[in-house]
Amino acid sequence: MKLSRNWLRQYVRLYATTEELQRAITFLGFEVESVTNTGLPPLSNVVVGEILTRTKIPNLKKDISLCTVDVGPAHGGVRSIVCGAPNCDAGRRVPVALPGAVLPSGFQIAQRKTYGHESQGMMCAPDELGLPGEHSGLLLLPATAPIGQPINEALPDGDTVFDVEVTPNRPDALCHLGMARELAAWLKYDLQHPEIKFQGTPKGTPPSPLLTSIRVDAPEDCPLYVGIAVAGVKVGPSPVWMQERLLAVGLRPINNLVDVGNYVMLELGQPLHVFDAKKIAGRQIVVRRATDGEKLVTLDGKERALNSRMLVIADEAKPLVIAGLMGGHDAGVDATTTDIILEAACFRPQSIRWTSRRLGLTSDSAYRFERGVDAHGTVAAAHRAIDLILETAGGTVVGPVMKAGGDRPWSREIRITPNYIRAKLGFDVTDDEMRDALIGLALPIKAEHETAAGLEWTVAIPSHRRDLDRPIDLVEEVLRIYGTDRVPSAICSGPALADGDDDPIARFNRQATDYLVGQHFHEVVNYTLRSQTELATWVSAAAAGELALANPFVDDQSHLRPTLIMGILESLKLNQSRGIPAARLFETGRVFMELNGTVQECVAVGFVLCHNPKERAWRTRPEPDFYTVKRHVEILARAAGLDLAAQPLVPVRGAYWGWQEGQSAAAGEMSDGWTARFGLLNLAMVRAAGIEGKVWAGTLALLPQKLTVGGSHTRYRPFSLFPAALRDLALVVDADRHADEVRAQLLQLAQAATGPSFAIERVEVFDVYTGAGLPAGKKSLAFALSFRSAERTLTDDEVNAAFGKIQQAIAVDGTMSVRA
Repeated sequence: MKLSRNWLRQYVRLYATTEELQRAITFLGFEVESVTNTGLPPLSNVVVGEILTRTKIPNLKKDISLCTVDVGPAHGGVRSIVCGAPNCDAGRRVPVALPGAVLPSGFQIAQRKTYGHESQGMMCAPDELGLPGEHSGLLLLPATAPIGQPINEALPDGDTVFDVEVTPNRPDALCHLGMARELAAWLKYDLQHPEIKFQGTPKGTPPSPLLTSIRVDAPEDCPLYVGIAVAGVKVGPSPVWMQERLLAVGLRPINNLVDVGNYVMLELGQPLHVFDAKKIAGRQIVVRRATDGEKLVTLDGKERALNSRMLVIADEAKPLVIAGLMGGHDAGVDATTTDIILEAACFRPQSIRWTSRRLGLTSDSAYRFERGVDAHGTVAAAHRAIDLILETAGGTVVGPVMKAGGDRPWSREIRITPNYIRAKLGFDVTDDEMRDALIGLALPIKAEHETAAGLEWTVAIPSHRRDLDRPIDLVEEVLRIYGTDRVPSAICSGPALADGDDDPIARFNRQATDYLVGQHFHEVVNYTLRSQTELATWVSAAAAGELALANPFVDDQSHLRPTLIMGILESLKLNQSRGIPAARLFETGRVFMELNGTVQECVAVGFVLCHNPKERAWRTRPEPDFYTVKRHVEILARAAGLDLAAQPLVPVRGAYWGWQEGQSAAAGEMSDGWTARFGLLNLAMVRAAGIEGKVWAGTLALLPQKLTVGGSHTRYRPFSLFPAALRDLALVVDADRHADEVRAQLLQLAQAATGPSFAIERVEVFDVYTGAGLPAGKKSLAFALSFRSAERTLTDDEVNAAFGKIQQAIAVDGTMSVRA
């Protein structure tokens, strides 16, 4: 957003220096990216001169002239100057740099012989004086400019332009009046609003012959549309003062009607559009969605293909404007325009933002509509534009002011006490200073009364400040105007942290990162917001509804992410498309899980391993499998204080989890405060995403209070120096039972059989058999059992006794049998 100092002066007195204004804008919370002075820099020995004669120097390929120039008796009278400009005609008054002058480029003027003639100075083009403009000709001065007058006195004062970055939550500051309001509060000056003379048409005004109706077919995307007809206008250049202000902020003047629309947008923040009335078929305006495949040639000469999600302003036959973005080539004003329709409207920000991204089209209007335009100022902006149109183009308003929709009622109040403000600031500010700050920002105190907590204010929030909705927001407003530079210095005090006593979340993220980087993974970082389409692959519709934002900025960032894998896959696809062989990626961050109708914020880590057989390498790496990712998740869970190996595993099933059935598993439930998933990602989903190869992944998410990382240290425990006793056992079980479930059951039976005398060290499956020799619907699982004592070598008798008890327990259990 470019701000003209001269323009701002129309609304607030600005006696401060450029540096003071830059500092004020910065302390008000806006970043000043650059400051440009458009006026003439101080120049000595550059004066006004009048060209007396012009003689072309013969026998030259270039058109070079020898001129005599009168610079006044104080500067040597008439001088001879060689000039190559095409407009150095006799009688014209131009800036003349005399010998000894130093131009802004650093070039020093001296008397020298050029093309065989003595040149006693240089006549200057605009760019040579540091002014905007081309080098194609001399800067022509008014004929009334006194000869010999210093050029800094002859030319009007320049302007200072601030290029300011306005945060997305402050659309009210995207105009000169909005920023003037901020500066007025900071400088303690009154704010002068522009005078608006036109206040609408009286009741009973007969219908306009130029516009018979306005119909809005998509009121959710266009809650307010205003149209005003003006007849008898004359298209021409806008006045010099308006052109200067537009040029100062980087807009090219076009004609008086178009310039008025741009001027009001930059003054009040409300984009406008002007139609040529004779180009509106049927004399009616329809705000509707485009049809799929409908086309429109915009003002930039490009044909745009539209679809049914895009909003257009149309007549009864065709679209005229892409709403909020750009007008159509065939509906704009031109030199023959005599009757116009002025449009002022309010559009839903999400609709404009989506259309802008889809078409790759942006504009100053779209920039403001995307951030939100104050609908309660739309009518006033239209009236301001009518004043300027009547002033610069003439004409008469015909018919009533037509309006579809209306100003939605606005009422917002915040109750706050001065004591609350002081408590949050941490230092003393007087009630009067607080009151002045709020009133200066157009935040009036409607009522004040005494309460048990002290004086309480009821502050009215204007519609252009929708970012203010909590008492703490008003604390920030007071501090902005009071000045953060005035915050008193104080000694910070607080509880000291013992060495290494870091936040558990930070410790877990650090440990997870250290481990995965050590395993040759690359870290990625993605947004916590994802699209609704993505979530359909990972969670149920009910869960997606709980994770939806109430007012998303853009459609592809409409939901909180329930898993990190979505973003990591996007990073994987990007790397593959760029030819980067980054097949191991991970991310740590926050995810959001739906649990019993509430959204839980969880600490999470996720990773992917991609195996692409088409990848060219001198050495073929082993293909990852289920056990590869399971091992990684077990180690990550251990860093969080969880023993994943001791948890039962269940297969991931269902259409909402993004995993390949039969090759993925889950452990834990969010009802227990944590969950883990790992295995092969759904092959169809991976292919649809445009990713080559199989993708194995793992993810762990847990509530922050479940983190026990660093709570206790693993202590050394002596291991047995005596040998283990090994036994193998084959069990026949139902074919649909999971091996880990059977292993866990066998481990319990073995622990009960050994008792306190020695230990069952581990139970591991080493073979699975299905086929001949087994009953239908059965399979054989072979397990290796390891027994060991910490005190002695176990005898065969005691091991066999325990082994026999295990087999007896299996027989009693009845859910499995020993295979002979």
